[in-house]
Amino acid sequence: MEIRVVRDYILEYMKKSTPPLVERTLKIAVADRIVTIYGPRRAGKTYYFYQLIKDKKEKSLYLNFEDTRLIDINFKELRELIRTYRELKGEEPEYVFFDEIQNIPKWESAIREILDTRKYKIYVTGSSSKLLSKEIASSLRGRAFSYLLLPFSFSEYLRATKIAVTLLSRDEEAELRSRLNEYLEYGGFPEVVLNEEKDRILKEYYDLLLFRDVIERHNLRSVSLAKFLLSFFVQNFAKEITINKIANFFHSQGKKFGKNTLYDYVDKLLDSVAIFFVPRYSGKIYVRSSWPKKIYLCDLGFARISKFSKDTGRLMENCVFLELLRKVTLKPLLEIYYYKNSRGKEVDFIVKEGQEVKELIQVCFDIDQPDVRDRELRALFSASRELGCEKLIVINWNYEGKEDFSAPGEKKEVIFIPLWKWLLRERNVQQCN
Repeated sequence: MEIRVVRDYILEYMKKSTPPLVERTLKIAVADRIVTIYGPRRAGKTYYFYQLIKDKKEKSLYLNFEDTRLIDINFKELRELIRTYRELKGEEPEYVFFDEIQNIPKWESAIREILDTRKYKIYVTGSSSKLLSKEIASSLRGRAFSYLLLPFSFSEYLRATKIAVTLLSRDEEAELRSRLNEYLEYGGFPEVVLNEEKDRILKEYYDLLLFRDVIERHNLRSVSLAKFLLSFFVQNFAKEITINKIANFFHSQGKKFGKNTLYDYVDKLLDSVAIFFVPRYSGKIYVRSSWPKKIYLCDLGFARISKFSKDTGRLMENCVFLELLRKVTLKPLLEIYYYKNSRGKEVDFIVKEGQEVKELIQVCFDIDQPDVRDRELRALFSASRELGCEKLIVINWNYEGKEDFSAPGEKKEVIFIPLWKWLLRERNVQQCN
């Protein structure tokens, strides 16, 4: 460790003011454990650190291991960094933030030692290209709380674009739906939201994720297979997929990839936090663990890269999934499934907490079409009867109300709510908890 450059880094940090921030709504618990923040590349993890530091700058040490002055630090020298801060500041830091610490081999040994001193509250971020939540938790043997940070939610998007949401006139509601249209189209990556060159930045992110977070990170041999799989998943978001479908396509093209290879490449894509799979609901664990699954994207903007037509209904469904995923981060016992019975009736989301199914949610752009309305409601009714859940919700574009839906011998209440209102209501409920 070159002490001169380390001192320079720490002195510069002590004098540096906090950059302008868009307040993120993720709330974390304060405990005698390491807090890890993980998520897709460019979701805003470093700026979330700045948000956490803002009110306790005088008691905090922030260490960015992508800074050239710290890039050659080894794991045995991490405590020396804290001692150097203490020497310069005249007191111990209360909070220590380690950003991109996976750049230091064997870092987990040093972090465990630092935690065992019981002197500091420790925060860690890991780039999705090198270190994920499950790897952090494994390395630290259950001594970390992990939190997923996704790109901006719709409420954060409105805050970033300085759109106030209070009592709304009908014209203001129309403006809000227009903003939601833009959010569904370009997504919530902070730099994309705040920049005019949205398509260019999205394409750069997509390529960066593919090559750095998937191909280079895992040293994959077949670039063409990795490219195809990512493109396939992006084109088929909010759809049910199977590995057999992918394998059959390759065989039809005269390309031979075994299923084990496909499973391996799919796992590598999941590690990038670019995509998520939702299992089919069943009381049997082997059904929940097996294929088919439904696929969703970490950000709606990626759908622009490989899509051939706009499908607002699927974008809405992916948007609802991401908001439900944010709820899981706050309430770890929540689980998300989709429902499909033997007759093909499907419900987009089953929200389960512990042993109880809490909500059944359908997402539909236009619920006014009689055949669509009948199909969606009958699927909800079937799932409600089977799962014993009475909270039935249809998230749509524009209609709000409560209606009784009748089937032979039964009647159930269905709640209809516009997507924009559900997104903002969910965020307000989470903030109050």
